[in-house]
Amino acid sequence: MSKYSEIISGAMTWGSWGKQFSESEMSDMITHCVSIGISTFDHADIYGGYTTEAQFGKALTASKINRDDIQLISKCGIQYLSENRNNKVKHYDYSKDYIIWSVEESLKNLETEYLDLFLLHRPSPLMHPDEIAEAITILKSDGKIRDFGVSNFTPSQMEMLSLRVDIDVNQIEFSLTARDAMHDGTLDYMLTNGIKPMAWSPLGSVFKEDTEQTRRIHKQLGELLDKYSATEDQLLLSWSLKHPSRIIPVVGTTNKKRLQQAINAAQIELELEDWFLILVAAQGHKVP
Repeated sequence: MSKYSEIISGAMTWGSWGKQFSESEMSDMITHCVSIGISTFDHADIYGGYTTEAQFGKALTASKINRDDIQLISKCGIQYLSENRNNKVKHYDYSKDYIIWSVEESLKNLETEYLDLFLLHRPSPLMHPDEIAEAITILKSDGKIRDFGVSNFTPSQMEMLSLRVDIDVNQIEFSLTARDAMHDGTLDYMLTNGIKPMAWSPLGSVFKEDTEQTRRIHKQLGELLDKYSATEDQLLLSWSLKHPSRIIPVVGTTNKKRLQQAINAAQIELELEDWFLILVAAQGHKVP
């Protein structure tokens, strides 16, 4: 049994970067997610310009949900240009003290004593594996984080870091229209080394752009809807879910109907040739 729900709710747009939910609206959304089987919530310190975690924390406390029934993910490392930080330029900071301080800030804002999963948000050219490992060892021994992972890391970056500290998760961009991780060794490395992939933007550009590629994809998905009694977004999720690395999608929608559709997509088992039909539609040519 996975430590995380089959679909993860991404909270990036819940606050000032999107929906601007009130505390009661946010509390209702948390309760709804849990009621349909989405128990894992994905955050980063920078969301909402360093404000969304604290709003979520208040809403979580108000919801009266048992903390042990959910999983909280957060990330650090991006020093973002915001009125809440005195930064001259967007940059990355993976010093030991900053990592520890950042986790403690997230815990305070989320009104919780521990993170189920803590991620380094993006790789920095200046990160040193020894310093990161030292911070993570302290955070784990203090019970402030349970699992550790990375986000947007390449195989070589994961390998460098994993020599010093265990990596449980890499959260990457992956979808039918953003498939690099399937070909550049990222998912291979994770499957080989038992690192769980989580995918942000799991629907890709299919509903955001009108291009030759997205028109081909819509046409192919349309021909499979009846066969699987599914919607296009469900077929897109099921396409990613078929990968043997057992990807967990992080969905950003706050639409309750689409959240339920995402949960149901985890039950769809695409036939082998249908998976390749969808891939070919995305590529615009047959496989080699």
